[in-house]
Amino acid sequence: MPISITLKQLEALYWITKLGTFERAAAKLNTTQSAVSKRIQELELATGIAVFDRSQRGARLTERGEHLLAIGEEMLGLHDRIAELKDSRHTPLRRLRIGVTELTAMTWLPRLVTALRETYPSVSLEPEVDMSRNLYERLVEETIDLIVIPEAFTDPEISAVHLADVSNVWMAKPGLVNIGEPLYLAELANYPILTQGGRSGSGLYFNKWLKAEGVTFPKVLSSDSLTALLGLTIAGLGVSYVPEQCFQPLVDEGKLVVIPTKPSLPPVPYVSMFRNDRPSAVTSAIAELTMRVCDFSRQFQS
Repeated sequence: MPISITLKQLEALYWITKLGTFERAAAKLNTTQSAVSKRIQELELATGIAVFDRSQRGARLTERGEHLLAIGEEMLGLHDRIAELKDSRHTPLRRLRIGVTELTAMTWLPRLVTALRETYPSVSLEPEVDMSRNLYERLVEETIDLIVIPEAFTDPEISAVHLADVSNVWMAKPGLVNIGEPLYLAELANYPILTQGGRSGSGLYFNKWLKAEGVTFPKVLSSDSLTALLGLTIAGLGVSYVPEQCFQPLVDEGKLVVIPTKPSLPPVPYVSMFRNDRPSAVTSAIAELTMRVCDFSRQFQS
C-alpha cells in the first residue's frame, strides 16, 4: 500500500528548514525528534525524493528537496486558508503569541487583551513584554506570531501595519536645566543624556536621528528599561527623551519638566508586524485590531 503525503510530514519539513535542526522542529511541533525523523522518512518514501543532503552537516536540502519545500509551503498555506473560511472569530487557532514593548504594556496592552478575548474567544493568548530587537528576532525565527514595536526594522517576509506616531520630548528634573528659549540640541551636551539601549526600537530610532542631525553627546547613560529611565530622570541624573502624552502626569505633578529644543524630537512610528510568507487572514485581522485599539496617550487603559 503506497504511503500518503500528509500535512504533518510537510509541517515537519517546513519547520526543520526554518529552524535549522530536527530537534528545534520537534520542540516547535510539540513532539519528539524521532517522530519528526519518521515523518521525513515517510515523506521521502511517498515522493521518491531524497529531501536532505545527508553528505552535508546539518539540515541541508537537496535541489529537489527545495522544490518540494516550495510546494509544501503552498499546501500548508492553502490548508490555513481553508480553515479560515469559517467566521474568523471562531477560527481554531491554538494560541497567539503577541509581543509588545514596555510602552505598549504600560498603556493599551490591557485594552488589547480585552478586545482579543471578546473578538477571538477560541484563541489562547500569550502576551510577552520584551525589547524591540529581541521581539523582532523572535518574529524572524517564527517563535512569536505578532509584535508591536517602533518601526526600526524591515524585512520582505514581514508585513507592518502602521498604528500611531508617538510624540516624544526631552524631559528633566525641575531645576536641572535652565529653561527659557528652546535649546539647540548641541546645548544638551552640557548635561548627562539618558537614553534607551541598543535593543530598544526607540533607542535605535533616536540614535539614527541624532546621527543624521550631526549631534553627539559626551556623556550618555543607557538603560533597557523605560521605567528605570524615568526613575533616573526624576532623580535628576540627566536629561532623557520621554513619550509626551502618557507621562504628562509626571509634569503635572512637578516631578519632571519639558525642555523645548530646536529641532524638536520627531515622533516615533509604531507598527504591528507579522510574517507574510505564510499568509493568515486571522493574523492580519488581529494586526488591524491592534490599529483600532492602540492608544499611547494614557497609562494602563482597560
